[in-house]
Formats: sequence, C-alpha cells, structure tokens
Amino acid sequence: MLYSKIVLDHFQNPRNQGKIANPDAISQVGNPVCGDIMKIYLKINKKNNKIEDIKFETLGCGAAIACSSVVTQAAKGKTLTNALKLDKNIILKKLGGLPAQKVHCSMLSIEALHKAINDYLKKPNEKKNRKINTKN
Repeated sequence: MLYSKIVLDHFQNPRNQGKIANPDAISQVGNPVCGDIMKIYLKINKKNNKIEDIKFETLGCGAAIACSSVVTQAAKGKTLTNALKLDKNIILKKLGGLPAQKVHCSMLSIEALHKAINDYLKKPNEKKNRKINTKN
C-alpha cells in the first residue's frame, strides 16, 4: 500500500494531537469494520463562532491518524459554518490521496468534526450565537 509523502508526514508528525482541557465539545466516532476510533475536542470562540483550538486522539492505522491531523488543520480558525462545509474530498486532496481501501478514514475524520460541531450547537445553556446556517 503506497501513501503519499504528505500522508506519511502527518502520520509520523501529527498536528494537533492530544486533548483540550475543558473543551466546548467532544465527539467520538468509530468504524467497527476496521476498528479505527477518532475523538475530536473543540474550543470555540463564542464571540465569532470560530474554532479557536482543536485536538484529536485517534486509535487506528496511519491513514486514520493522518486524516485526523489534516482535518484539525483544515478546521482550526474557521467559523463553525465553514468547518461544516469541509468534506472527505478536501481531506483527500490535502493528503495527496489515499489508497481506495483507506478512503473511509477521511469520511470518519469529517464525521468526527461535524459531530463535535453539531453537539456544540445543541448544548442548551451556553451564551453563543446559534444562528448558524448548516445547509450546504
């Protein structure tokens, strides 16, 4: 199985790996077929709804770790609306592609990100701007 230099770099030197103390949102997703588990932590700037900090913990293959690393880089600093527009194709492009049997890792990383954002938006007793357009 051949990986791009970008995938190998993100696997060997993952960006934004770890936990956030007192995160505004946490999500965990997994793939029962391959066993990958991804956890995403978010810290949101409530004044402008931007992702101020994002970290991940992933138990899985090199592709899963690389996708987690890239999705955190792609989302950091974005508004929640723009982060919800990220999709697997953007992650695949940023990684220089993945072997066909590993594309599901990009989908899992996006699912983890979107779940964390949506869980944050559903939290009831927070002062935040909830007028977010989640369409598109």
